[in-house]
Amino acid sequence: MTQSETRFETPFETLRFDQEGHVATVVLNRPDKLNSFTPKMWAELRTLGRALVADPGDIRALVVRGEGRAFSSGIDTSVFGEGLSAESLGEDGPLRHEDAKVHAILTAQDSYTWLAEAPFITIAAVRGFALGAGLQLAIACDIRIVARGAQLGLLEHKYGILPDLGGTQRLPRIVGVGKALELISTAAKIDADEALRIGLVERVVGDEELDAEAHALATQIAAQPPLAVRGAKRAVHAALDGRSVRDGLVIEAEGQAVCLSSTDFIEAITAFLEGRPPAYQGR
Repeated sequence: MTQSETRFETPFETLRFDQEGHVATVVLNRPDKLNSFTPKMWAELRTLGRALVADPGDIRALVVRGEGRAFSSGIDTSVFGEGLSAESLGEDGPLRHEDAKVHAILTAQDSYTWLAEAPFITIAAVRGFALGAGLQLAIACDIRIVARGAQLGLLEHKYGILPDLGGTQRLPRIVGVGKALELISTAAKIDADEALRIGLVERVVGDEELDAEAHALATQIAAQPPLAVRGAKRAVHAALDGRSVRDGLVIEAEGQAVCLSSTDFIEAITAFLEGRPPAYQGR
């Protein structure tokens, strides 16, 4: 357990969480299983997400990566035999749907949804494989950096199921409806270069450069004014929620009003005039 994990009541078994300065890292930690997902992993990721959204502390950017040679190969196929329930995912709250299967899936979705809702930028650093549940985790992040040689795909149709962890909702917002349906319906695997070509990922780098590139991007983002980054993320996501441009402009204006009233705004102007880097406090 890392020092940063002591903020949580119990240590994680399938994840590692660490923070250095304003940059945090979540590591999927089942390398012997190519970081394939089990109910335990979803439960721990959900617990982590709830805690970080409720109390982000001074986190300004977060990197999600996999330990070993894969980001995540998808769902651990043992789950098909064991079944999935809300209880196995650590859910003890009220029913969210009358169908128990739907309730369990909604609970599992929470393990990913917080990455888009968090008040900081989230970055997926992908190497090896991002398949099925693994790719759905990557596309839940705000930004994706992928190592050359990686394979990406939503393979759920091969198992008689569909992507149910946000894949049907987030993928078309990233690559468009037609391309999303093509990838899902053919259960195709694509490489990093094709993923970049269709806009699924933002950067492709050498495998040996991946971790440094992701950390450098997170560090660069963390150096920006936190209130402005938070407001921009909220406004950009609003543009994808089916709102009118005018509704989105209100959200944009609300975020800007917060910035203009902040001490960070004064610090930005002062630092510019004094020719020094600004020291933002997030207030």
